[in-house]
Amino acid sequence: MNIIKQITTFIQKHNLIPDHATIIIGLSGGPDSVFLTHVLNNLKQEKKLTLLAAHLNHEWRSNAHNDTALCKTLCQQLNIPLIHKKASDLAASFNYNGSKEELGRKLRRYFFEQLLQEYNANVIALGHHAQDQQETFFMRMIRGATLSGLTSMKPHDGFYIRPLLTVNKLDIMHYLNANTIPFCIDPTNQEEIYLRNKIRRQVLPTLEQCDQRFAHNFSRMLNNLQETEYYLNTLTQEQFKIIATASNGFLEINNTLLLKQSLFLQKRLIMHWLIQEKAPFTPTESFLDEILEFLQQPGSKEHRLHQAWSIIKQKNNVYIKKYPVSTHLT
Repeated sequence: MNIIKQITTFIQKHNLIPDHATIIIGLSGGPDSVFLTHVLNNLKQEKKLTLLAAHLNHEWRSNAHNDTALCKTLCQQLNIPLIHKKASDLAASFNYNGSKEELGRKLRRYFFEQLLQEYNANVIALGHHAQDQQETFFMRMIRGATLSGLTSMKPHDGFYIRPLLTVNKLDIMHYLNANTIPFCIDPTNQEEIYLRNKIRRQVLPTLEQCDQRFAHNFSRMLNNLQETEYYLNTLTQEQFKIIATASNGFLEINNTLLLKQSLFLQKRLIMHWLIQEKAPFTPTESFLDEILEFLQQPGSKEHRLHQAWSIIKQKNNVYIKKYPVSTHLT
């Protein structure tokens, strides 16, 4: 199948891009985002799209200005507006775990989402492809992810879309080279101090050597995991409707009904509850175990979740309350 047709079919299957949509393209200047920009430009007239490219210079490399220059040239050729900034231009600071990868991701998302609001865009398009999906799976497996985590990246995730998730990197490179389309190579993608790069350079080639069907079978396995996750999400939502009631401005949970569920479903229900209430949390096993231990205790109590957020338990009902930061007692 023609690669553009393959991507178009994927976009239609997952309803990623409505007609007349305004799309922010995350454009780094690397081969994947350059290819994505050309793909969306090919669809622009047919779907009456408004495209806007966004490029962030993280200022981590002395020659990063070359990436910006390439993005400018590309966007001028395709008549796509380009918004480019340096990380130091962003009026934001972030907590992160010390990983430059995580910090870079947070910087980019902050920048992209600012533009999404400013230009009233529909979605933000990212250039993740099939090998990125494989790398993400193994990174999360190594870190002990849940089933939800192992389902890896989704075609549509909030404001973000990933139209290239079924496209192989070799096909991207072939398209760019065959059409003499220039792109930048980030040398840090070769440095094996990063887990993702180790997986890309050591693990995936070894698996391909073990069995040439690896890529096809991996895709099939991931689809099965995603279908399982979809079913479990549906089951969680159905059970949540049974145990949750809106009362006095709060979403109250029947603690007895919650604790009657299997331990697996209890944890999913708690995460669903926290998401519904927009409470900040990191879904670790210890975090969920701590909440369950609190819910199993008798009597009326309060459990601090995160800064000004608490779970309040009154007899058989529990709810989440957000206090003003200045008045919340520690």
